[in-house]
Amino acid sequence: MNLPDPNRLIDELAEKIRPNLNPDSAMLGIHTGGVWVMEALVERLGVDVPRGVLDIAFYRDDFSRIGLHPEAKPSSIPFDVEGRNILLVDDILYTGRTIRAAMNLVFDYGRPNRIRLAVLVDRGGRELPICAQYVGATLDLGQHVNLVRDAQGRFDLVLRDMDARGLTS
Repeated sequence: MNLPDPNRLIDELAEKIRPNLNPDSAMLGIHTGGVWVMEALVERLGVDVPRGVLDIAFYRDDFSRIGLHPEAKPSSIPFDVEGRNILLVDDILYTGRTIRAAMNLVFDYGRPNRIRLAVLVDRGGRELPICAQYVGATLDLGQHVNLVRDAQGRFDLVLRDMDARGLTS
């Protein structure tokens, strides 16, 4: 399957987002791929919006089942969330559970005016009623897709097979 060029998708996302930025806007990228996409969006938008990083490891609903991810990092929201128009950014939207966890984390910092979601790829398979307002590409996949970044900062999408339990191999 030919996957779209994520660098082009980020350009398209930036153009979709641009008209909706205002002085109360802020961006939060979900660790790791969402942070990469957020940084690329800020560069392409050419604006200096407040931004932060979310690591939702402790907010996952499967934390007790799968344990802590070995690369868990602290979240950093260096601005007041209260009354802000938050643009939550992630790389791949699948079940919606990561986004639910991210919103729970955001609300621990305060009550934003609004939360919008921007994702590079929506691959379907939702388990929760969550949708993105800004989507780079919608792909119907029976495989996991990951965003990878090379040493020069260029992005690529990579498919990974799933086993019978839906886990990546």
